[in-house]
Amino acid sequence: MATTAELFEEPFVADEYIERLVWRTPGGGSRGGPEAFDPKRLLEEFVNHIQELQIMDERIQRRVEKLEQQCQKEAKEFAKKVQELQKSNQVAFQHFQELDEHISYVATKVCHLGDQLEGVNTPRQRAVEAQKLMKYFNEFLDGELKSDVFKNSEKIKEAADIIQKLHLIAQELPFDRFSEVKSKIASKYHDLECQLIQEFTNAQKRGEISRMREVAAVLLHFKGYSHCVDVYIKQCQESFVKDQLEECRKSDAEQYLKNLYDLYTRTTNLSSKLMEFNLGTDKQTFLSKLIKCIFISYLENYIEVEIGYLKSRSAMILQRYYDSKNHQKRSIGTGGIQDLKERIRLRTNLPLGPSIDTHGETFLSQEVVVNLLQETKQAFERCHRLSDPSDLPRNAFRIFTVLVEFLCIEHIDYALETGLAGIPSSDSKNANLYFLDVVQQANTIFHLFDKQFNDHLMPLISSSPKLSECLQKKKDIIEQMEMKLDTGIDRTLNCMVGQMKHILTAEQKKTDFKPEDENNVLIQYTNACVKVCGYVRKQVEKIRNSMDGKNVDTVLMEFGVRFHRLIYEHLQQYSYSCMGGMLAICDVAEYRKCAKDFKIPLVLQLFDTLHALCNLLVVAPDNLKQVCSGEQLANLDKNILHSFVQLRADYRSARLARHFS
Repeated sequence: MATTAELFEEPFVADEYIERLVWRTPGGGSRGGPEAFDPKRLLEEFVNHIQELQIMDERIQRRVEKLEQQCQKEAKEFAKKVQELQKSNQVAFQHFQELDEHISYVATKVCHLGDQLEGVNTPRQRAVEAQKLMKYFNEFLDGELKSDVFKNSEKIKEAADIIQKLHLIAQELPFDRFSEVKSKIASKYHDLECQLIQEFTNAQKRGEISRMREVAAVLLHFKGYSHCVDVYIKQCQESFVKDQLEECRKSDAEQYLKNLYDLYTRTTNLSSKLMEFNLGTDKQTFLSKLIKCIFISYLENYIEVEIGYLKSRSAMILQRYYDSKNHQKRSIGTGGIQDLKERIRLRTNLPLGPSIDTHGETFLSQEVVVNLLQETKQAFERCHRLSDPSDLPRNAFRIFTVLVEFLCIEHIDYALETGLAGIPSSDSKNANLYFLDVVQQANTIFHLFDKQFNDHLMPLISSSPKLSECLQKKKDIIEQMEMKLDTGIDRTLNCMVGQMKHILTAEQKKTDFKPEDENNVLIQYTNACVKVCGYVRKQVEKIRNSMDGKNVDTVLMEFGVRFHRLIYEHLQQYSYSCMGGMLAICDVAEYRKCAKDFKIPLVLQLFDTLHALCNLLVVAPDNLKQVCSGEQLANLDKNILHSFVQLRADYRSARLARHFS
């Protein structure tokens, strides 16, 4: 049976059960298995197994019947216990009902007794209270307050309760007989009311919430309770503003200004929202007075704090920049001598004072400029919000003056002065001509400066007399800087021409234009021409990158004219053979290609004319008059034509002189 029990493992499937039984029976396998299939033996096994299953079924059935009998017996016993518990519960419930009825009876008796006691005690208390009030009233009637409750400040709550009741009683008394005592009571009523409001204010300042609640409860019965509410609101506003501003007012000007701007902005925004509600006919004036009352002590000297902070902040930004460059600022003198030097330099283009080497540093920083403009922008925004409308243009002008001082004078003008001092003399060799970098950065800064002027200053002064003053100040400072830029550019162009002159002096040889072997010249243009053209092209590109607008053409025209003058004067120094003249023409043709990069018609025209003049160096004597009367040379002075003809090596021959004369 143990084996059979194993066959009943869950989950039970009849087909699988039969299969397992067959495979466990010897001879029950297929014919191809290790043992031959024996149907008789399998049948016998099935018969035996069926008998075992029947026996097992009988045993299980007897066990089930026994368990069912036991379950029925226990169910009867449990039902009997439940009936007994129900009877006990009914008895207990009945006892609880009896107890509840008894408690209700006793409570009714107690309430009745309390009502009887209260009916006796209340008239007695009223009588005692009336007696006390009569006593206090007599003191007012006699004109001398003897009770400790009116003299001891710690008993102000009791005194307030008494005077409030006396004040109500006094209202019912006839005026002709009790006018004096009514006046005394009213005076004491007013004094106590003021003391309570002051006590409420002091408690609020100390942050004693429980004392505030206590005093407010006493004031609730007084006429001046609304003043308590007003004091609370005002004190909350002033305490909050004071906490935000007083702590940083002297120690941190930046945070003070930010907090003042933020608080005032939020307050005015709240005022705008309150305007939507019905606060009376003159609500705008009412709210404005409230705001002014809160902020008046801070707004009176706002601009002084703003200017002081802006100056110190701007100075720090500049000093931090120069420190990062390990640069000690040179002092730029002022006064009569400096002004005289400035006028002489602008008129004569002479470098007054020693030249300094700045190692290519412009001492201009867009980061510094952006920081200065950002600080000024915030100052303009605060000025717009915090200034009185009548003071706004004047305050905005003061902020603009600080910007001019630190951005235009201390930074840009200083860089221009330093840049001018760093421009080498025109005869210096291999000089670093970095002043054009100064020009480029100064132009960028001017645009930023002008944008802030238009975007942030103009709206604040557009309808005031300060507009013309600001415009004039801006015009003066820009004209002053433009004069220095013009001076620096002019001296830089002179240096460029000087560099080109050094190249020509070093590279150009007399034999270039008068070769020893006329029949064996292979070069198309001279080495000096190549180097000069390379230098000029670099400078043209630099000028284009450094200037903007019409300034590009103006400077390039001036540079082109000086370039032409240099080449013209340079060619006048040599004597030319026939082949040398051809080389000169090739050089000028190359110079003319270089002049095309200028994209200035005048410059190209000058080199076209120079190229035509160089033809006089190689043309046959019989054709000189014809060439001189050509389109490009016909309008030139005859002395200029003659000067070029004189450069020919064969000029002194009688034949050439005769043809040209």
